[in-house]
Amino acid sequence: MSEILLNYINGAWQRADSPYQSVRNPATASVLAEVPLTPAQTVAQAVECAHAAFLEWQRVPAPERIQYLFRLKFLLEEALDDLARTITNECGKTYAESVGELRRGIENVETACGIPVLMQGYNNEDVARGIDEHMIRQPLGVTAAITPFNFPAMIPLWFLPYAIATGNTFILKPSERVPITSAKLFALIDRLNLPKGVLQLVNGGKETADALLDHPLVRAISFVGSTPVAKYVYSRAAANGKRAQCQGGAKNPVVIMPDADMEMTTRIVADSAFGCAGQRCLASSVAITVGEARHVFTESIADAALSRVVGYGLQEGVQMGPVISAESKARIESLIAKSASEGAQPLVDGRGKTVRGYEDGYWVYPTVLTDVPPESETAHTEIFGPVLSLMHARDIDEAIRLVNARRYGNMACIFTASGAAARQFRAEANAGNIGINVGVAAPMAFYPFSGWGESFFGDLHGQGKHGVEFYTQTKVVVERWYRGWSRQF
Repeated sequence: MSEILLNYINGAWQRADSPYQSVRNPATASVLAEVPLTPAQTVAQAVECAHAAFLEWQRVPAPERIQYLFRLKFLLEEALDDLARTITNECGKTYAESVGELRRGIENVETACGIPVLMQGYNNEDVARGIDEHMIRQPLGVTAAITPFNFPAMIPLWFLPYAIATGNTFILKPSERVPITSAKLFALIDRLNLPKGVLQLVNGGKETADALLDHPLVRAISFVGSTPVAKYVYSRAAANGKRAQCQGGAKNPVVIMPDADMEMTTRIVADSAFGCAGQRCLASSVAITVGEARHVFTESIADAALSRVVGYGLQEGVQMGPVISAESKARIESLIAKSASEGAQPLVDGRGKTVRGYEDGYWVYPTVLTDVPPESETAHTEIFGPVLSLMHARDIDEAIRLVNARRYGNMACIFTASGAAARQFRAEANAGNIGINVGVAAPMAFYPFSGWGESFFGDLHGQGKHGVEFYTQTKVVVERWYRGWSRQF
């Protein structure tokens, strides 16, 4: 019998009185656990507990709050191998990719430990005669995050550490596709002996998310997922008077100049496009070759796609795992088929393949599409699978026009030996994260995870100073004191 997952509310594990949904290993299709689809009334209970906890937690000095994060970092390091194996089993990525994800998450815990400095305000004496003015930061209250399947540990840790370090309470609703990692994360959190209600876990689907979006005591919502859902979450949160930071989809282009180191470029682009089975918001999905780079890169990336080792992520030597579900596999394969009808050619076709011993897994092998028309649906649709589309430009100006002719703006990269080309690209490419000879321009935890266009809805991004600003509200104090007043009391 598979494991029954629980919610974590008010410092205790609780079984939900709700329907349950199966959680499957995408490499085997076997059931790993049953996750509750928590109803609105249980969410309301969690929110009320979080609000009661906030009234006390906000008064805990910041140096005391971060002691819990120092302890959490230690517990995450101690449990890293078990967490990485759990991520691989429920998400499908390789063990090395899972470890890398956890490292990124732990970086955010470390960064949030600097809150006593990061949360500081500023002040001026004598803005007028005898009048001083101060700006201080105070927490919001109850905050929540709705997180996706592709990074079940890292993305919750984009938000959770900053939220509680700044004095808020926090509720996590993980993706119902990958809830086991969050359950293990909260098993570690349970060992921190935090005040009850400061951190809580509610599993579920749309009803659970809507209950967080609608509850009047939830002050801020963080979200990562597809653009249509990001728009929905942002608009519903805004309509209910909440702050929101909503990371959406992407169609990330990389430009390959003729002077690029082609061996290094091919290796990096292949890792970016096919790593995590293409299921990350910073995956390279369009490669734009410039001038003479066309033929050599096309040949080398095809070889890289054909030679990539696909299989179960806990096995030695595997370089790419399955996609998350049977539905995702069908969608990706249908988009590959559609690309052919639009004029593209599948130079390397990853459809219809299996892995020996894991025939029931959700396998899509690396795919390379050539001659993709810039105006086609394939060129603009987020496939979210191991599919790289190839286009060609005569020069860097045309390449940048192709980069900017899309509604997304999550990441754009260039591979070149020219400082002038790199500088032009950095200045003119419309994307929030820019890579120069880098295939996954993922910011460190002390920088914001940026995003433009329909890749992000909101003003303040996750991580770093943006995270601190998102989870605090500014209060300006203007004060004057008269010497004579003290004599009256």
